[in-house]
Amino acid sequence: MLKVRDLTVSTRSAELLHRLTFAVAPGGRLGLIGESGSGKSLTALAIMGLLAKNLRTGGSVLLDGDELVGLPDRALRGLRGKKMAMVFQEPMSALDPLMTIGRQLGFAGASAQALTSVGLDPALSGRFPHQLSGGQRQRVLIAMAMAGNPDLLICDEPTTALDATTQADILELIDRLVTEHGTALLFISHDLRVIARMCTSVVVMHAGRAVEQGPTREVLSQPREDYTRALVSASLPGEPAPPRPATGTAIELRNVTKSYRGRQVLDGVSLHVARGQRLGLVGGSGSGKTTLIKLVAGLAQPTSGTVAVTGRVQMVFQDPQSSLNPRLPVWKIVAEGKRGATRSEVESILAEVGIDPSGAGRYPHEFSGGQRQRISIARAVIGDPDILLADEAVSALDVSVRRTILDLLAKLVDSRGLTLVFVTHDLAVMRQVCDTVAVLHAGQLVETGRTEDIWANPADGYTRALIDAAAAGPLPTGRPSA
Repeated sequence: MLKVRDLTVSTRSAELLHRLTFAVAPGGRLGLIGESGSGKSLTALAIMGLLAKNLRTGGSVLLDGDELVGLPDRALRGLRGKKMAMVFQEPMSALDPLMTIGRQLGFAGASAQALTSVGLDPALSGRFPHQLSGGQRQRVLIAMAMAGNPDLLICDEPTTALDATTQADILELIDRLVTEHGTALLFISHDLRVIARMCTSVVVMHAGRAVEQGPTREVLSQPREDYTRALVSASLPGEPAPPRPATGTAIELRNVTKSYRGRQVLDGVSLHVARGQRLGLVGGSGSGKTTLIKLVAGLAQPTSGTVAVTGRVQMVFQDPQSSLNPRLPVWKIVAEGKRGATRSEVESILAEVGIDPSGAGRYPHEFSGGQRQRISIARAVIGDPDILLADEAVSALDVSVRRTILDLLAKLVDSRGLTLVFVTHDLAVMRQVCDTVAVLHAGQLVETGRTEDIWANPADGYTRALIDAAAAGPLPTGRPSA
């Protein structure tokens, strides 16, 4: 169905994809894995004909025997949606915020009834994207992509920012739809567990090249290349965080509620965090995690109840691309974290988080995603805070970069004696960093205690579902090779 041969993508000065070759049979399932910047998304955009105008494409892309490279955009538009379709990583960016869901479905050639095929109520068609949850928005994108019953579906990191249970639902939905329609699947992810679940074969990409490819089971269980072995090793769960001494009180919430426009987001939450404690705050999308830490940071006020914080607070946000000022050089961004900070102080803290101080004059877009997150951490710790809030700080990072950022956070928390509140939807990640855990569900605190105690014996059914999703195995055996 799809045959890519010697595909290249280049600018005037550099080649970004180097003679990439692979094929997907009708109804076949191929995964693309690799770190950020390896060329995975670039490959998908090249196939769809959606590359920026300053990029040039060479080689061959055959879709059901028809050559796509060099095809005019008018002809490509006739193929998108009918012969090939794409589900993008971030549905909030992919959907038009000013247009109802129903109208956007109409542009894809579908009616509101198409929502039933992805498990949504057609009544949601009258809503705007911001009125849906992350999982619902992703289902809308899938409905739009499948509306024309395409022969090829490309999924680019469709579950990266979703919690474990929602991720499982979305993967099951994609699995069911491509099976029912006999659709060929090209699935892009940095999560090896997802690739093992969804794909029969895999291509490992690094620096724009295919370094290894073959049946998924074989490549992930017996990798030949050092780079693939490093990816597999980074995807394995680390050792559980050991208990650490914690005394006194850093954060105290007492019967806190928070409502927005009549909708209750937090419902009677009481929580104690001791000084020096590493608390993991986990729960699904919409559970109230981000709202809770906004209250702790003083960025919002409770509707009722009390929030008491002892010490200075700083936050590391989920997306460094949007939380760093694109118009400022890095040293000025980091200096914002401490009044009167000098450039030498900034360069010292950059070195501590693993950023070459010689790059202090560069801008955020000149760094990788992992480097930008290090810069965010530097800005948070330069002012010597007592409490560090990390809001999904590694959810959008690939496995090897995620491991280094987690190690960096652990080192800084230890060396500086910080209290850490680590917000995540990934219990496996939380377990590596935090010795205690609090589980939020629908705005209520359903369980709290030692991480290992709750991991071994969850008292609440929701916690048990999260753990089951996280403990499904670092690398499932995958489907039998076709």
